[in-house]
Amino acid sequence: MSKVALVTGANRGIGFAIACELAKRGLRVLAGVRSSERAAEAAANFTKAGVSVMPVVLDVADAATIPEVLARAAVASAPIDVLVNNAAIMIDGPGGFDASLFEMTDDVLRRTWETNVLGPAATMRALVPGMIARGYGRVVNLSSRAGQMSGMWRGFPAYRASKAALNALTRIAAAEVETSGADVKINVCSPGWVRTEMGGTEAERSPGQGAETPVWLATLDRDGPNGGFFEDKKPLAW
Repeated sequence: MSKVALVTGANRGIGFAIACELAKRGLRVLAGVRSSERAAEAAANFTKAGVSVMPVVLDVADAATIPEVLARAAVASAPIDVLVNNAAIMIDGPGGFDASLFEMTDDVLRRTWETNVLGPAATMRALVPGMIARGYGRVVNLSSRAGQMSGMWRGFPAYRASKAALNALTRIAAAEVETSGADVKINVCSPGWVRTEMGGTEAERSPGQGAETPVWLATLDRDGPNGGFFEDKKPLAW
């Protein structure tokens, strides 16, 4: 039976490209989207792209609802073998690189944390134990060079802090599954600077190019890496 994958934030951009590519590779793909309206739009776009992908209404900013939604999805399709935590927001304000930590509001930090950290943490807690029990699983968390502690700088304070936290969660989760003996791998990656609503029109990469490393990590062989941080399928400094 085909593996089942869940890609969050899959109605557009990198998430849409990841979902399409996994479906082309024979996986049964669930596309996490925030609302029923976006689900209908995503279904039409997947059909236009010539792939079979099933949208699932999943708001990762509402972590309390995630376990129940994923439990229903597993019953409707099959247990989820591959998780791609792609959904994220960057709302530090128009200042961008000039945005100051000392001017950041609690609301911006809270909303960023809910989507970029609590959401992925909740999906991993809901799905990884089942992956371990079944003996197989792949988790890919989409981060950014903005979250590298080795190159941490000013600007986008809420976003940078959230991605650094996601990197830490990845290492912690990977260390836990390492001791299980199951073929479960949890990695994190930067897709690079991609032309999306977040990345802007000046970005150097297409969503398809941004999807290449996440798709590689989602389909790793048993001897593939665990607990790594990658871009262009090569390790990044933490």
